[in-house]
Amino acid sequence: MKRQNQSSVVEFTLLGFSTLPDLQEPLFGVFLVIHLVTLMGNAIIIVVISLDKSLHVPMYLFLLNLSVVEVSFSVVIMPEMLVALSTEKTVMSFVSCVAQMYFIILFGVTECFLLGAMAYDRFAAICYPLNYPVIMNKRIFLTLVIFSWISGIMEATVGTTWVFSFPFCGSNEINHLSCEAPAVLELACADTFVFEIYAFIATILIVMVPLLLILLSYISTHASHLTSVTLFYGTGNMSHLQPKSGYSPEAKKLILLAYSLLTSLLNPLIYSLRNSEMKRALIKICQRKVF
Repeated sequence: MKRQNQSSVVEFTLLGFSTLPDLQEPLFGVFLVIHLVTLMGNAIIIVVISLDKSLHVPMYLFLLNLSVVEVSFSVVIMPEMLVALSTEKTVMSFVSCVAQMYFIILFGVTECFLLGAMAYDRFAAICYPLNYPVIMNKRIFLTLVIFSWISGIMEATVGTTWVFSFPFCGSNEINHLSCEAPAVLELACADTFVFEIYAFIATILIVMVPLLLILLSYISTHASHLTSVTLFYGTGNMSHLQPKSGYSPEAKKLILLAYSLLTSLLNPLIYSLRNSEMKRALIKICQRKVF
């Protein structure tokens, strides 16, 4: 393993699906298409909501933030993942691995809280329509959005700093598709028990609590949204509740793919592109540009 001053790792190697070479090429094609469709869908949502002032209400502004998170998350994780799928092994510098982990945690945590805020917004709008302008006023909306982003920044800072404070010895090969915290933590040659307890508690607070609120809200309002929500939170739990879990390396990679790809693809379809107001706004913008 390459080291600097014989103490700090200067690069990591992502193994990807190198143990299953026949699977890499088909997966690369499929995930490249999904990645491009995801970027296009979320980009359309961002442009439409930004340009149409009639959509500048909490429901669609939450969607705007969610789409920004989805695009950012996809850009952070997918290029390196596609490289890992197209080659036998992928080398990442230490700094690049730190940065990728930081942004994975930041956008993942932010999305958890944004989905919870969106569920609260829909519940208030449907169950308390007369009081909705008071329940979800501009101040409360901004508070929920800022809280979501600040929570992501704080958790990313604490989690990433803590993981990379451990010494790494032996192999520098990460048997994964990206620098996810649980995968990197397996290379640490120190007692990580306290961090695992912290990660477990943080996952309960960040994932399970919003999930319960979402389930209570969407059961009575938007049951169809539970498909995306269940997939996102379910795979998130499987990835992070147990940093050194008993899942096989290949199972962990498939969980990551579902976590990072499918939820980002489903969200535009479920939350907005099927929405009549979004369609109307998109048609109006297209007509304005053409005529």
